[in-house]
Amino acid sequence: MTRITRRDFLKSTVAVGTGGLMTPALGAKRSATDMVTLGKSGVQVTRLAFGTGTFGGRPNREMGQQPFTRLVRYAYERGIRWFETADSYDQMHEMLAVALKGLPRDSYKLSSKVRLREGEDPLAILDRVRRELATDRLDILLVHGARTANWPEDQKQLCEALSEAKAKKTILSHGASCHGLLPLRAFVRNNWLDVGLVRINHDGTKMDSLDSNSTDNGNVGEVVSLVQKIHAQGAGVLGMKLMGEGRFTKPEDRDASLKFVMSLGTVDAVTIGYKTTAEIDEAIQCINRHLNA
Repeated sequence: MTRITRRDFLKSTVAVGTGGLMTPALGAKRSATDMVTLGKSGVQVTRLAFGTGTFGGRPNREMGQQPFTRLVRYAYERGIRWFETADSYDQMHEMLAVALKGLPRDSYKLSSKVRLREGEDPLAILDRVRRELATDRLDILLVHGARTANWPEDQKQLCEALSEAKAKKTILSHGASCHGLLPLRAFVRNNWLDVGLVRINHDGTKMDSLDSNSTDNGNVGEVVSLVQKIHAQGAGVLGMKLMGEGRFTKPEDRDASLKFVMSLGTVDAVTIGYKTTAEIDEAIQCINRHLNA
């Protein structure tokens, strides 16, 4: 395990009284733990998140609360201040709330994702999510798993609830996570979308195709082209599945994916799941290297 030094920790944080992090000056070296702005939303997150969604949160859930808390706190000390989860990741809201308890709320960012089932009250869902995460607000809240070209209409009730919550400042930005090329195409020219969470890596593993349920590799070229358009319209772009949902078991494959995504210039920030502190160290080191190559 790579040990963090006091110097490393101090380099990753500034303004201790406010919990702020470094935003790189013009020409300065860029880092995985820089604060980046997500498009026109104005919301800032660290370039790298602590994701809890690998296999629906199972690896983190199975390690138990104390080891999970230690892992979250290690990521926090390394400068990762964006924690990403979802309502459907069983127990992860509650486990993350325990892990973050006692840390200044202004020193980290929270994002989650929600689905609306028939007969449910979307505002009640949003209130429950905030209670489970023990927070008065979420920095990002997304429609979870847009799968059709008509997802904005299909999810109209939920989208309207997210807009209402944003007006009340119980969430600071809204958007959707994408599963398939058809919904991703519908992200383009969607003015409601503050933030889009997209599947992206260097070889298409667990990426989007026309069949959202397909197990074949996704269409990297079209995804990259659509992401460019989504980013250009002012939406923040978040990347997921960078590790192919755990399928990139060789360090060279993980490195190739991070190099590819960091080189695009259209993915603002990325979320990766971790089981060990070494995986956190590796992600930070690889991203730092490729950002400054």
